Amino acid sequence: MQIPAKVFVVTGGGNGIGREVALQLLGRGAKVAAVDLSEEGLATTREAAASYGDRLSTHTLSVADRAAVEALPDAVVAAHGHVDGVLNIAGIIQRFVHVEDLSFDEIERVMNVNFYGTLNMDKVFLPLLKQRPEAVLLNVSSMGGLVPVPGQGAYGASKAAVKLLTETLYAELQGTSVSVIEVFPGGVGTDIAGNSGVDVAALAAKAGKTPKVTSVEDAGRIIVEAVADGRFRVLIGNDAKMLDRLSRIAPRRAITTVADQMKKLLG
Repeated sequence: MQIPAKVFVVTGGGNGIGREVALQLLGRGAKVAAVDLSEEGLATTREAAASYGDRLSTHTLSVADRAAVEALPDAVVAAHGHVDGVLNIAGIIQRFVHVEDLSFDEIERVMNVNFYGTLNMDKVFLPLLKQRPEAVLLNVSSMGGLVPVPGQGAYGASKAAVKLLTETLYAELQGTSVSVIEVFPGGVGTDIAGNSGVDVAALAAKAGKTPKVTSVEDAGRIIVEAVADGRFRVLIGNDAKMLDRLSRIAPRRAITTVADQMKKLLG
């Protein structure tokens, strides 16, 4: 897809990968509707994008709020005229505890944002995307959607659901103008833990070391290049690539390898 002058909706645009993708799209000449729950985060995105003028619009809402999402297409069209792409990047994690120790409210919160939030966006924007001569729908899953991560059971289940939803949409949209992309990030240097209400300092103390992660800038670049190149499946980071291969070649070993790595965090 040619990015200049195209209109992209980017969820999670107030922080982390979402903000970086929004800024890189703007830098390539696109128009962006940045969506986020945090007005403060969107204000920071606006400051960083000040030189791009009205090519950026910001929209404060929760993707888990179906009524708010249903009203979003009209707001984006009013700001930019049409929609060429939707990039679903918003997501949260859970507390690092076993499934049996999670409350149902915590599980539902993760599912509502990660899975239903993505589904809400996909459903309401698909009719607009199918009207365009060329369009893209990108959903971010996780390496936790490929291999189970103890202590992140609800998160992993939500991202596995996003994976299957995205692959179903890829199949259903064959023969249309809409390209579908699924993205599996490994560890990326964002504040997803803090933004999800997880005690980051406590996690670091338990882990005993800082893991190697992909920079936000590199993750954003990889996603934007995938949109430009029309790639279907994108893995971000050597950790995601390794687990993807291992999960297909030796699925039991993949599970036990990750479980061993998580023992310190779970105690």
